[in-house]
Amino acid sequence: MTAPTVLGDVAANGMFSILAQVGAGWSFLGQMGIVLMLGLAAVGSAVGIGMAGQSAAGAWGKEGKSGKTLSFTYIILLGMPISQTLYAMIVMNKIGNVLKHPEIAVASAGLLFGIGLATGLGEMLSAWMQGLIGAAGIRSLSESEGKGFAFLLIAMGIVETVGIFAMVFMLGMIPQLPA
Repeated sequence: MTAPTVLGDVAANGMFSILAQVGAGWSFLGQMGIVLMLGLAAVGSAVGIGMAGQSAAGAWGKEGKSGKTLSFTYIILLGMPISQTLYAMIVMNKIGNVLKHPEIAVASAGLLFGIGLATGLGEMLSAWMQGLIGAAGIRSLSESEGKGFAFLLIAMGIVETVGIFAMVFMLGMIPQLPA
C-alpha cells in the first residue's frame, strides 16, 4: 500500500515542480514590464532633457557673447522632463509589491506586462514632448528677453499632466494585494 502512496507523492511533487516553473515563466512577464517601464521612461527623460539642454546651451552662449547675465529660468525648463522617470518608479514599486506574491503575479502576468509597457510609453512620450516644448521655450525666452515664461510653464504642465495621468490610471489597474 505504501508504493502507490509514494508514487502518488512523486507524481504530485513532480507536477508541482512543473507548475512552479511555468508560473515563474509567467511571472517573468511582470518583471519584464517593470524593466521596460523604467527604461522607456528614462529614455524619454534623457531625450527631453537633452533637447532642452542643447537649446539652453545655445541661448547661454548667445547671452554670454552679448554680455548679458545668463538666465537661470532655462534650468527649470530643461529639468522638467525628469519627473516622468519618477512617475514610472512609483508604478514600478507598486508592481514590485505584487511580484512578491507569486500567485497574484502569475495570474496577472499579462496585465502587469501591459501596465509596464503602457506606463513606459506614456512617460517616455510625455517627457520627450516636454523636452521639445522646453527647447522651443528656451529659444523663445532667449529671443524675447524672458517674456512668456508663465505660458511656457503652462504648456509644459499640460504635457506633464499626460505623464501624471499615465501613472495614476496604470496604478489603478494594478491588482490589489490581500490584506
